[in-house]
Amino acid sequence: MTRRRWIADESSAHRAALTGAHADHLIRVLRAEVGQEFDIATAGAVRRARITAIHDHRVEFDLGDEVGAARPLEITLALAVFKFDRMEWAIEKGTELGVSRIVPLIAQRSDAHLASASASRVERWRRIARQASEQSRRISPPEIAQPLELRAAVTLEGATRIVLAESEEQLSLKQALESHSAEAGVIVAVGPEGGWTPAELKLFQQSGWMSASLGDTILRAETAAIAAIAVISSELY
Repeated sequence: MTRRRWIADESSAHRAALTGAHADHLIRVLRAEVGQEFDIATAGAVRRARITAIHDHRVEFDLGDEVGAARPLEITLALAVFKFDRMEWAIEKGTELGVSRIVPLIAQRSDAHLASASASRVERWRRIARQASEQSRRISPPEIAQPLELRAAVTLEGATRIVLAESEEQLSLKQALESHSAEAGVIVAVGPEGGWTPAELKLFQQSGWMSASLGDTILRAETAAIAAIAVISSELY
């Protein structure tokens, strides 16, 4: 039987613990008992673990043998800020699909209210990514960066940097990946509702990014993000 996986809040060489609301879910919802076994992700590895003690807001484990686990994909999703409920869905699904980093971007067509509120949402996005990581049995959650203005975001480093653009008619995302090595990182930028402005696309181009398309269909931002991750994963991993 597949054991449920948790990402430790605290760990040492042979012990780990879940704390706070994280522990409360295991205690109250899943009715944890001393002696139960789970997989615990900690310090870049996943190990078999047995509950040794349960306290208010705290569950303690003894750590055993290491078990196999898939590593996150070297994919950074640079995601322009859009409606938070749909953006949270994109973060959750991007996490399940294995991205290693998510960078929220403030684009010209990002709603001004959402852009100003985005910094205060980062901790919530990190909680969503952590929960999705445990559900999908990842070894660790993706990094969720603080929101960046586009002029800062175009300087992100990666072996292959691709901006998805509805106006691109020559190069598909699949074609853009043909010369890319799976060992090197990919950054893919997805625009907001309404897409990138011509000035933003010019800035990407001047900064060395490739422009690529997902086809003739106009996709919602969250759909484009997930489709792009699926294409990159299929082509490279």
